[in-house]
Amino acid sequence: MNESPDPLLDLLHLLDLERIERDIFRGESRSALVPRVFGGQVAAQALVAAGRTVPAERGAHSLHSYFLRAGDPGAPIVYTVDRIRDGKSFTTRRVVAVQHGQPIFHLSASFQTHEEGMEHQAPMPAAPDPETLPTAAEMLPRYADRFSDPSVVDRLIEARQAVDLRYVDAPPFGTVGEPREPRSQVWFRTNGKLADDPLLHVCMATYVSDMTLLDSVLLAHGRGGWAVGDVVGASLDHAMWFHRPFRADEWLLYDQESPSASGGRGLGQARIYTADGRLAITVIQEGVVRIPRG
Repeated sequence: MNESPDPLLDLLHLLDLERIERDIFRGESRSALVPRVFGGQVAAQALVAAGRTVPAERGAHSLHSYFLRAGDPGAPIVYTVDRIRDGKSFTTRRVVAVQHGQPIFHLSASFQTHEEGMEHQAPMPAAPDPETLPTAAEMLPRYADRFSDPSVVDRLIEARQAVDLRYVDAPPFGTVGEPREPRSQVWFRTNGKLADDPLLHVCMATYVSDMTLLDSVLLAHGRGGWAVGDVVGASLDHAMWFHRPFRADEWLLYDQESPSASGGRGLGQARIYTADGRLAITVIQEGVVRIPRG
């Protein structure tokens, strides 16, 4: 396993785009656990590109996106930003991510100047203290016998070096063949402190949000996912609403569930809460979830 001396710094570098024109940015690619660019990386980079064309006092409040083609981890990604609207309170941006002359991802994001208004939220569900749960490095080796490729455990641990992500219950590959309630909870935070820039925390949460959202779909059918080889999957779209300020370097509870799976697709929806119970983010994603033929 190749351990970076500072995995979080590497991730921050990955999200720090190069500006090559006024509204054109270039980002590096990185191989994911499967032979394509991780969807959370593309979504986070696209939001970085959009945010860098918006006044700092306007925070991101929503994004809606589609994954169009698998990204090539061996090539950079170019992000073109279209300044759709600059209103008195809201700013709208559209971003297209391009590789090899073809769009691979499309994002629309909206930003708003802070204002006071009506307040209510869904209550935070019960969850154990994250400090009592095992880390990825402690938990994943327990399931080494579930994977046909022994290197999967090391690759999963390596992919989580920058982010401390802890499952409340066993992950899908931990209970293969045992259908469960289509609900999953994880706690997460970055493995290190981040700067105070609100856009950075929003983009980091966007990156992490694509890691486990479809777990609940797999749980309903007793499937372990790509790492076990009993499912073929890919993200189709991704939407997020940012309700309240939060820090991605402090514990966040990702409460996920799946209301439906049909037609070779599965839907995941989730709420992300701060440790003190504030609803920070709502997330919805649909993905391809297919049983391999043969």
